[in-house]
Amino acid sequence: MELKMMNSQGEAAGTTPAPAALFGRDYNEALIHQIVVAYQANARQGTRAQKDRQEVKHSTKKPWRQKGTGRARAGSTSSPIWRGGGRTFPNSPDENFSHKVNKKMFRAGVCSIFSKLAQDDRIVVIDGLSIDAPKTKLLAEKLKAMGLESALIITDAMDDNLYLASRNLKNVLVVEPRYADPLSLIHYKKVVVTKSAMAKLEEMWGQA
Repeated sequence: MELKMMNSQGEAAGTTPAPAALFGRDYNEALIHQIVVAYQANARQGTRAQKDRQEVKHSTKKPWRQKGTGRARAGSTSSPIWRGGGRTFPNSPDENFSHKVNKKMFRAGVCSIFSKLAQDDRIVVIDGLSIDAPKTKLLAEKLKAMGLESALIITDAMDDNLYLASRNLKNVLVVEPRYADPLSLIHYKKVVVTKSAMAKLEEMWGQA
């Protein structure tokens, strides 16, 4: 398999061989769904909390007498059936949302994503990407010239100018190979990989 190459002006610059271990996998939708869900679940902090009937602020006075009013019996305004009452089964702040995914499955899922990106022509290789100053305008103009409105840029080593210039671009994310997560690979319309980063990706994920 060959991947398209592009120069910094957005012009086609031939093709480059694509590692079969990384880009020659079958599309496994179920596995990709599993690793994406697990990635999102493992990112949750689990800090949400709700109050039960003992913790809500309420009066201990009986709302009305037990008999003779024609209304249902009520002993406390903290009852879960009352507005402002406590929850019956409240969420605790130490809730664990993590999913376990085997390393081999995760590697295979990431390789399946890369293979699908290559099949859909959503991944492109460039020699390098850099700007002279940490200015968002410079990077935005360069990406526009390359036809990249929504892009995940995977570079070998994080350049300070590139990182600072990309922070305010809504649809652009610049990461090193180790931070290329499954969700980002799927989210952005194009994935741009530098040649040096391609070797690292093959080293990381090509052993699945």
